Amino acid sequence: MYQSRAWTHGLFVFAWLCWSSLLIRAQDLITDPLEVIALQAVKRSLTDPENHLNNWNRGDPCTSNWTGIVCFNRTFDDEYLHVQQLILLDMNLSGSLSPELGRLSHMTILDFMWNNISGSIPKEIGSITSLELLLLNGNNLTGSLPEELGYLPNLNRMQIDENRISGSIPISFSKLNKAKHFHMNNNSISGQIPPELSRLPRLVHLLLDNNNLSGHLPPEFSEMPSLTILQLDNNHFDGTKIPASYSNMSKLLKLSLRNCNLQGAIPDFSQIPNLYYLDLSSNQLNGSIPQGRFSENITTIYLSNNNITGTVPASFSGLPKIQRLSLSNNLLSGSIPSTIWQSRTLNKMETLIVELQNNKLSSITGSTTLPLNVTVRLQGNPVCSNISLVQFCGSESKNNDNSQRLPNTNTSVCLPQTCPPPYEYSPTSPAPCFCAAPLLIGYRLKSPGFSDFHPYRDTFEKFLAPTLQLFNYQLHIDSFICEGPRLRMYLKLFPVYDANIKGPSSFNMSEIQRITDTFASWKISNLDVFGPYEVLNFTHEYDNYPSPRFALSKGALVGIVLGTIAGAVTLSVLVSLLMLKVHTRNYTAVSRRHCCQSCATIITTGLTTSNASLKIDGVKAFTYGELTMATNNFNSSTQVGEGGYGKVYKGILADGTVVAIKRAQEGSLQGEKEFLTEIELLSRLHHRNLVSLIGYCDEGFEQVFFSYLDYL
Repeated sequence: MYQSRAWTHGLFVFAWLCWSSLLIRAQDLITDPLEVIALQAVKRSLTDPENHLNNWNRGDPCTSNWTGIVCFNRTFDDEYLHVQQLILLDMNLSGSLSPELGRLSHMTILDFMWNNISGSIPKEIGSITSLELLLLNGNNLTGSLPEELGYLPNLNRMQIDENRISGSIPISFSKLNKAKHFHMNNNSISGQIPPELSRLPRLVHLLLDNNNLSGHLPPEFSEMPSLTILQLDNNHFDGTKIPASYSNMSKLLKLSLRNCNLQGAIPDFSQIPNLYYLDLSSNQLNGSIPQGRFSENITTIYLSNNNITGTVPASFSGLPKIQRLSLSNNLLSGSIPSTIWQSRTLNKMETLIVELQNNKLSSITGSTTLPLNVTVRLQGNPVCSNISLVQFCGSESKNNDNSQRLPNTNTSVCLPQTCPPPYEYSPTSPAPCFCAAPLLIGYRLKSPGFSDFHPYRDTFEKFLAPTLQLFNYQLHIDSFICEGPRLRMYLKLFPVYDANIKGPSSFNMSEIQRITDTFASWKISNLDVFGPYEVLNFTHEYDNYPSPRFALSKGALVGIVLGTIAGAVTLSVLVSLLMLKVHTRNYTAVSRRHCCQSCATIITTGLTTSNASLKIDGVKAFTYGELTMATNNFNSSTQVGEGGYGKVYKGILADGTVVAIKRAQEGSLQGEKEFLTEIELLSRLHHRNLVSLIGYCDEGFEQVFFSYLDYL
C-alpha cells in the first residue's frame, strides 16, 4: 500500500513539474514590444478618472487581459502576439489620441466612442493598413480630417460624428474602396462635398447632416452603385438645385435634404423602386409636385416649408405604408383628394398623419369622415371656413412628447418583494414572475426609414433576437424616443428561462461577452428599413462590463505542450524518485472523499469538509468562491491547459495578481491529509526552472493549487 501511495505522489509531482514547464513556455508568448510601448503612450495621453485602465501597468497586454485589448490568438512570423482590437467605449476618458496608435499595425478595430477626448485625429492612424472600423464618434475632437485616413485600404466604417471637426473632406477619401459607411454628421465640416466620392463602389451610407457644407450637390452621386442612404440635412448649399439625376438612384432607400437652402423644382422620384423616406422640407423649392406614384414602400414624405405650387397629387392615394405626408406651409391650391386617407386600412399599431396647414386649399373631394388612427390638419386654408370640418381645422394638440415606454406585461400578478433589486421581472418570459438581472443596452437607429416606430417594433425584435442568438422573449424594448432623424431606444436582454433554476437568474460572463462583442464589432446587419445603428452603452447591474479576453488557440496550446514535455521529463523523473523515497514512510490509509453533491450545491450552501489546517510562509489558503471569481466560474475561455490530474486555468485574484490555477478532476481527488502534505512538499521545491507555489484550496470536494503567471 505504501509503495502504491508513493507512486501516486510521484506522479502528482511529475504532473506539477510538467505544468510548471508549460507555464514557463506559455510566458514566452508576449506582445510585440513596439505595440506595448505604443499602448503605454496611449495611456499616458489619456485621463482616466474612473481607473478603467489601471491594469495597463501589469503584465502583458495580450496575456494579462488588459482592459479593452483584444489580441490575435496566434503569433505571427515575428513570433510575437499582436493587438487586434482596441475597444474603449463609454469609459469617461479624456485627454487626447496619441500618435503612437499608428504603431498598432495589425489592428482591425479602433473604438473610442462616447468619451470626452479632445485634440485632433492623429494622421498616424492612416498607417494602420489593416484597420476596418474607425470609431471615434461622441467625443470633443477638433481640427481637420487627416488626408492620411484615405490611405486605409481595408476601412469599412468611419464614424467620426458628434465631434467638433472642421475643414473639408479630403479627396483622398475617394480611394477607400472598401468603405461602406461614412458617418460624419454633427460636426463643423465645411466646403464642397468632393464629387470624387462617387467613385466609391461599396459606399452604402453617407451621413453628413448638421455640418457647414456648401457648394453644390454632386450630380455624380447618382452613379454610386451601392448608395442607399444620403442624409445631408442642415447644410448650406445656397441657391443650388437638387440634381435631376438623383431620380436615377435605383438603390436609394432614404434621401434627406432638409434645411439646405435648395432651390428649383422637385425631381420625379417615382422611378426609385424601394424609396422609404424623402425629406426635402425647409428649403426654397418651387414648381409643382411631380405626379408620378412613389414606391410601395414609402413611409414618409416631407415637403413642408417650401414655395411649392399646384395641387395635391392624387398619386399620394393608395400608398400602403405611408405614415406621414407633410405638405404644410406652401402655396398649394385646389381640392384635397380624400382618397389619401380613405384608401388606407390601418391596424391598431399604425397611424397616418396628413399635414396640409397654411396653403390655399379650398375644398375636400370625397368623404370627410376620418378613419380610426388618421389625423388630417388643414388649419390656415380657405377650406376651414366650413364650420363642419372641425376635425380637420380644430386647434392642434400641444402634446409633443415623442418618447414611449413600452409596458411590462407580466408584472401585474407578481409581488414586488419577491424580485429584489438588482433583479426584475422578465416582461415576456414563458413563466410569469421570472426574476432575472437584465443586460441594458443603449441603442440608436441613426437613419431609419420610417417616422413612426410602433408598426415596426415586432419586426425589429424578431429580427434582432435571433441575430443575438436569443429567444424572442429574451429581448424587450424598454423605451424609445425620436431625436430628429434618429431613434434612440433602451434594450433589455434577459437570460434564458430555465425551470430547473430556483430563484433569480442572470447571464454568465461568457454570454455577456458574446452579446457585447456582437454589438461592438458591428456584426448585426440591420434590415433596410432600420438603417445603420450605433451602440451608446452597455450596462448590467450585477457586475462591471467585461473587458475583451485573450485566448490561446488549440493549435498554439498543443504546440506549447509538445515543445515542453521533453524538457520536463528528465527533471520530473529525478524528483519523482526522490519523492518515492520520502513517501515510503509511515502513512496511514485515508479514504477518499466521495462526491455526493455537485460543486454548485457546495458553493451555495457553504459546505466545507476541511478540518485540517496548513500554515506555510508564502502559501495561502483560498476559498473556492475566491477562485471562481478569479476564473469567471472556471469558464472555458480561461482554460490554458489540461492533463491527467485536471485542468489548468488562468485567473486574476482580487489584488490583481495573475495566476495559473490547476483544478483536480474527480478521479484525481486525494485524501485531505495527503493533499495538504503534497502542498507542503511542493512549497519546498525551489528551482530556477519551476514556478513557485503560492496558494491552494481544499474546500468541499475541491482540490486546487496555483502559481504565478505573469509577463516576463
